[in-house]
Amino acid sequence: MNLRPEEISSIIKEQIKNYENKVELTDTGSVLKVGDGIASVYGLENAMAGELLEFPGEVYGMALNLEEDMVGAVMLGDDQGIKEGDVVKRTGNVVSVPVGDALIGRVVNALGQPIDGKGPINTNKTRPVESEATGIMARKSVHQPLQTGIKAIDAMIPIGKGQRELVIGDRQTGKTSICIDTILNQKGKDVICIYVAIGQKRSTVSQIVSTLEKGGAMDYTIVVSATASESAPLQFLAPYAGVAMGEEFMFDGKHVLIVYDDLTKHAVAYREMSLLLKRPPGREAYPGDVFYLHSRLLERAAKLSDELGGGSITALPIIETQGGDVSAYIPTNVISITDGQIYLVPELFYAGIRPAVDPGISVSRVGGSAQIKSMKKVAGPLKLLYSQYKELAAFAQFGSDLDEDTKKRLAQGERIVEVLKQGEHEPMEVQNQVIMIFAVTNNLLADIPVNNIKRFEAELLEFVDANYPQIGEKILANDDFTQELTSAIKDFKKKFVIEA
Repeated sequence: MNLRPEEISSIIKEQIKNYENKVELTDTGSVLKVGDGIASVYGLENAMAGELLEFPGEVYGMALNLEEDMVGAVMLGDDQGIKEGDVVKRTGNVVSVPVGDALIGRVVNALGQPIDGKGPINTNKTRPVESEATGIMARKSVHQPLQTGIKAIDAMIPIGKGQRELVIGDRQTGKTSICIDTILNQKGKDVICIYVAIGQKRSTVSQIVSTLEKGGAMDYTIVVSATASESAPLQFLAPYAGVAMGEEFMFDGKHVLIVYDDLTKHAVAYREMSLLLKRPPGREAYPGDVFYLHSRLLERAAKLSDELGGGSITALPIIETQGGDVSAYIPTNVISITDGQIYLVPELFYAGIRPAVDPGISVSRVGGSAQIKSMKKVAGPLKLLYSQYKELAAFAQFGSDLDEDTKKRLAQGERIVEVLKQGEHEPMEVQNQVIMIFAVTNNLLADIPVNNIKRFEAELLEFVDANYPQIGEKILANDDFTQELTSAIKDFKKKFVIEA
């Protein structure tokens, strides 16, 4: 065999030229200690904040504390099988959740995994749970109404698409009911709803899902559930997972309504996590960044500009107060981030005035610009008449001898309170709301006894719908309807039978 040296040398040169230095670097660390859903990991110098870490047995964690010699991670699953010395790997990805149409109608956990027994979710799209809120120039001011179907709210504290309206009050005052009624009212209005349950009882979440199913609302709703029995990290993640799912629809030009029930429990879960991660406590033992916790969440609700498709996320966060104390730490924080608050009072609730909304302290900072013209016109005097009645009623308790004008105002006030009462899960169309508020503010119900008002309302709306359908159309089209409606109400009163 005749080997030529120059051939050999050219082959060797070629090999050297094409040699690839393939050294795989997998950034790994080892568990120093684990317990209470928190793991301290040595190594992982290049880990990112919020990065997904892989523990043995397909358990994942999220890197939160990035210290000089170790990483503090919260476990997103069961930490029972993890022990000291276990190898932890970086995934190179931040925590993400599945998004897209496949989630509609499903009940998922804080990681976007289905928990309703209806099989896997068929989507390959994901979004990171933490992302930057939409910039100033990408937004548009709130100008479209989002009807709740609740007279007291749509008339006096209106909500617009892209608004953040806080629902605040003591426990058992009907905060969740208001939000569920708002979701039920979005039927056929092309709004996707997301209900995020944080730290609720499983039975409560199951009840809410069955209410939504009965009302046909699950066809356009996603339920994200992190119940009280789940770990603090999952309760902390749930609202961010919910808003990430909502952002997918918003950037697609759709309208989204998201309910966070509730952020008090969310702050408590975050406090638990922070204390276990040895972060320094501040006021009420909450960590120093508890304001940022909620501001970065709520700031992601927005009304996008037309260039970006004009989609929106409307947020209804719920805060539970203790003994009506609105000035506690978490309530004041969230009040300062939101665009108004709906304040619910136990006294009204127990007096049978439901929804127990207090129009005095409740406010909507942008909603007025998101009301339909007809509603704006009839609801203008309502808040004033209501507050005057409240004051007069307080004084009237002391005096027996009242002049005629005062008696009239008190009688009108009683009828306003009665008209604003509304049953649970009975949202009302906006044109019907306008008809009733017009009737009561123009004193057309003065000769109807208070105990007959509810029946009068139901029968009047049926009568107008059957005999004067054009009134409803005019209200929605913002045309003048006052004369027609006045004569329609007078016509109906002739037929209405007053019961003792």
